[in-house]
Amino acid sequence: MSSVQNLSEKIISNIERVIIGKRSTVESVVVGLLCDGHLLIEDMPGVGKTMLARSLAKSLGCSFSRVQFTPDMLPSDVTGVSIFDQVSRQFEYRSGPLMAQIVLADEINRATPKTQSALLEAMDEKQITVDGVAHILPKPFMVLATQNPIEYEGTFPLPEAQLDRFFMRVRLGYPSVDDEMKIMESQQFQHPLTQLDSVATADELLQAQEAVKAIYVSPAVKRYIVDITHQTRSYPDVYLGASPRGSLALQRAGQAAAAMHGRDYVLPDDIKALASSTLSHRVILAPAARLKNLTAEKVLQEILMKTAVPPSREAVRNT
Repeated sequence: MSSVQNLSEKIISNIERVIIGKRSTVESVVVGLLCDGHLLIEDMPGVGKTMLARSLAKSLGCSFSRVQFTPDMLPSDVTGVSIFDQVSRQFEYRSGPLMAQIVLADEINRATPKTQSALLEAMDEKQITVDGVAHILPKPFMVLATQNPIEYEGTFPLPEAQLDRFFMRVRLGYPSVDDEMKIMESQQFQHPLTQLDSVATADELLQAQEAVKAIYVSPAVKRYIVDITHQTRSYPDVYLGASPRGSLALQRAGQAAAAMHGRDYVLPDDIKALASSTLSHRVILAPAARLKNLTAEKVLQEILMKTAVPPSREAVRNT
């Protein structure tokens, strides 16, 4: 697992040249990358959501495109369109911004649900269909979407079906006083993003993604994952709990975290650390939960406190 560990450390260190003081968030982003998943970056304006996505894209030797979502955007603006060629007398597909390996969907909740739904097939099946013809997306393929949870005017909340297709939801939060001073110093003359170089190739990333799948997950850890997701479905203040896709995502996230730490097996601590960012956006609270000032993150923390943690020795592969 040293190759995965070295690759992830190179990517994390490179991103930290731009995103200062947010090591845990950057690690979560790399977990999503190693799991071939899509990320929803949600936070207040100005904390570096777009810079985080662009830093990750520049750290990889992959093709990159950015889509600035607006209310007047059409699905064809994202997926591409078929145009009739007068010479060949046939329709030719002109690819849209989705035909890239890393796609930044900036302020995704500003687009209408019709346009948002254009991403569903791409995120789940790694292909897009235009005029009945399927076009396979390049590998690796990752959508990094940003949204502002504070401003609601002129926005369209993401439907549950699309939220469930995001592997993880991460937040940055405000920096500390010392970190904010470092940010000001680093950007006094030019933005550090302009000096960022790629530190990994697409082939290296694909190999790392395959290696992550081979990480051992013991029956005890699998049962721990299922216990957590099942409790989200029966929790009193939850209207809709995490889906089986959430269980699969949490297992894969644990595998990536183990590989990043140089282990070939998943510990319960890996699952516990990633449960909130992997499951919180899949949990829909009941209306009465607002009166109790509950959030999905708080619900998951309560569930984690009540769920019995298997002994670490049961997570190790028996040889």
